[in-house]
Amino acid sequence: MLLPPAQQPVAYANVDAIFATRTIRRGARSRELARGAEIAPRYKVGERDYGVSDYLNRGQVAGLLVLHDGTIRFERYALGLAEATRWTSMSTVKSLTAMLVGVAMAEGRIGSLDETVSAHLPALRGSAYDAVTIRHLLTMSSGVRWSEDYTDRQSEVNRYSKSLGDKVPGGVLALMRSLPAEAPPGSRFAYCTGDTYVLGCLVSAVMGEGLSATMSRAIWSPAGMEFDAFYTLESDGGQEIGGSRAGLALRDFGRFGQFILEDGIVGDRRILPEGWVAQCGRRHFALDPSANGYGADGYGYSWWIDPDGSMVAVGFAGQSIYVNHAARTVIVTLSCWPQPPFAAAHGIDFRTERRAFHAGVLAALVR
Repeated sequence: MLLPPAQQPVAYANVDAIFATRTIRRGARSRELARGAEIAPRYKVGERDYGVSDYLNRGQVAGLLVLHDGTIRFERYALGLAEATRWTSMSTVKSLTAMLVGVAMAEGRIGSLDETVSAHLPALRGSAYDAVTIRHLLTMSSGVRWSEDYTDRQSEVNRYSKSLGDKVPGGVLALMRSLPAEAPPGSRFAYCTGDTYVLGCLVSAVMGEGLSATMSRAIWSPAGMEFDAFYTLESDGGQEIGGSRAGLALRDFGRFGQFILEDGIVGDRRILPEGWVAQCGRRHFALDPSANGYGADGYGYSWWIDPDGSMVAVGFAGQSIYVNHAARTVIVTLSCWPQPPFAAAHGIDFRTERRAFHAGVLAALVR
């Protein structure tokens, strides 16, 4: 995952050539996004003033999209990204997968978020997940031991990644089963990619179909996505990975944000339960903005919460879907933020840069 800058755009645009995948199929008709007058946001970091070209260059941005009231107000491609390219979601897909829990509840496949994980996943019975509920998975509060340190080869996240790289059938669930509890479930927030993998397995189990099939029929097709997308798989023909490495086109990242902005309603059809989006966007855990990669001050149901109250899907190396209900705005940023040891040479606080740019976009939209 920690690639040299020259390799990042190629890898991020070709995830489907590296991993096994399963297609999320679009429907017969896509939702047309009208185009409005293009905005020219300005933003400030420290004492310096910057514009859009600065944001694109400084943040190694491959794709940038701004929707306001469902209308495109800004759209740019760089670093080889094209309109139909399915760029890596990284962990933004965690927030997409969480919406499938809402679909499962709407369809009566899940009765309560307080149902235990092992009740639905026999492979985890007799493990720490006997005490963990669906709600705990959504809020990253399982209490199961996990390190998300990408620089530590022995961390749980790298053991998870190795299993996926080796395409071991059932390998990730075997890893999750082996992990001990470190804290009572629900007592603390601790970011855990493994928990969202488990959540994806649970959704597949209760729905009786793969995540790709559920996403396609329940959201991708009715919401009018323009391109097929994909989930990556743990092994050839195996379980979809619910928490990382999916592939979407830029405007479809935006359409998903618009689907959330519109409360999971398409036309006159409610797809997500009433109140589900609001619950996902509520601060179930308060966070220190300086202690996470986005600068969030809360965590909802697999969505980070911006200090301005917006919901944000966040992924490694600068991927984000920012959904601001109050401003009726969606901002998608697809990036190649440099990683260790290359990041030090850039001397840029990318977290501060992105949030300052978001503020600049909102200001430009009201001028």
